[in-house]
Amino acid sequence: MELITASEAAALITNGATLVSGGFGSCGHPDVLTKALRDSFLRTGMPSNLTLLFAAGQGDKAGKGLDQLALDGLVKKAIGGFWGLCPALAKMAVEGRIEAHNWPQGAISKLFSRIAAGEPGLITKIGLGTFVDPAIEGGVIGASGADPIVEPISIKGEDYLLYPSMKVDYALLRGSVSDECGNISFESETSFMDAMAQAQAVKNCGGKVIVQVKKITASGNLKPAEVKVPSFLVDFVVLADDAEHPQTYGRHYEAAYTSRTGNAPPVALDEVAMAKRVIASRAARELANYPGANINLGIGIPAIVGAYAKKIGVADFTLTVESGVVGGVPDEGLSFGASLNPQAIVEQAALFDFYDGGGLDVSFLGFGEVDRFGNVNVSKFGERLPGAGGFINISQTAKNIYFCGTATTRGNTLSVDAAGRVTNVTQGKISKFVNEVGQLTFNADTALRRGQQVHYITEFGLFKLTESGIELVEIVAGVGIDIIRDVVPFHFDVAIDLKEVVCVI
Repeated sequence: MELITASEAAALITNGATLVSGGFGSCGHPDVLTKALRDSFLRTGMPSNLTLLFAAGQGDKAGKGLDQLALDGLVKKAIGGFWGLCPALAKMAVEGRIEAHNWPQGAISKLFSRIAAGEPGLITKIGLGTFVDPAIEGGVIGASGADPIVEPISIKGEDYLLYPSMKVDYALLRGSVSDECGNISFESETSFMDAMAQAQAVKNCGGKVIVQVKKITASGNLKPAEVKVPSFLVDFVVLADDAEHPQTYGRHYEAAYTSRTGNAPPVALDEVAMAKRVIASRAARELANYPGANINLGIGIPAIVGAYAKKIGVADFTLTVESGVVGGVPDEGLSFGASLNPQAIVEQAALFDFYDGGGLDVSFLGFGEVDRFGNVNVSKFGERLPGAGGFINISQTAKNIYFCGTATTRGNTLSVDAAGRVTNVTQGKISKFVNEVGQLTFNADTALRRGQQVHYITEFGLFKLTESGIELVEIVAGVGIDIIRDVVPFHFDVAIDLKEVVCVI
């Protein structure tokens, strides 16, 4: 291992190289390294024409993370899972200024180890029947005119997708501490963020691994079990100031992210919009129906379901976040991917193995659009590209799915009175119920054939997926069916035994 500066690290990157970036969403990205790359390109025009491969695209929606690389000529191609936190890079993709592909986050996370093992790629059913399927869009983003990279294959008469391996030249990673040999500890990081698999993939491709840390310690100070990336995989270490090394973009440092015990700061539920609180509290009460269940919480409204479950005393379940965090109370916003007082932290790819194999009993996921068939779009809305993230992996395999979202957006408000009845409803400008989704991220028909139980929770009521579409099975007190029909542009069935429920927030 050689200790170098960030600018020296940037000078190592060659034109046309393929980079894998460390971090998970708003957690654990080596900003010192990506900033140095940006500065080098602006100063010298090098490196140029890079390819990026990332699972949960790192950023804060305000210029940090991968958006530091969103410059014409610096990036030529990007393959990513979640794009919502790096909007400048996503804009380049949608506009066709770079060749871009959106694959399931879990597929990319697991692909790193396939590359490391010298295998042809990841073979999986994840993505079939969605926009990633070459029979639909092939995961191609924007107007670049690129052909799909994902390949359909058949094994023993069954359909699969092949996410092919590729040569990766550099890994830009982040850990907490390096010893003088280059062994890397993640002691203050929120998760492990694929770092081990990424480092192995790059080394076995003949590339270089560069790790940003905030501390150097003497050899022998790190216990063997504390080392998450061993020294033989690390070529260079860059030391960053503590101010340049926040745990997340939302919280500079929170001890509860890495501690099983202690006083974790509560999620500020009172600061959440009332409509979202109505949805999250209703979702949390659903957990009582699944004692002992393994639960996944997605980004957005689902991320605060855990806080509501704790508030109302529902506790017999295990929450997981696809970053690899198990237990505790998942954080949200620019700290999504971290949990307060977690039980354990495992590799992201290992958790996706569990998900993909059907280990999830229940998942709470967000939705951007729901259509008359019950299909869901979370990945692309006109020129806006959040990307699929882990949504496809989770929604194709969880036994029970609850899609959580407001019925309208842009200006929607409501109040809840002391009796738990909704009052003073103002609909937003845009309904999230549409005749046909703009992109097929969740295929309702295939979910029905798989036997999954699917529901949709809004601030107005609860819908269930049926063979004929969606059926309203529960309505919130104070909401008339006419309010719902105003925002749902297609016919939906109403259950004969429609229940009325009050809000408990």
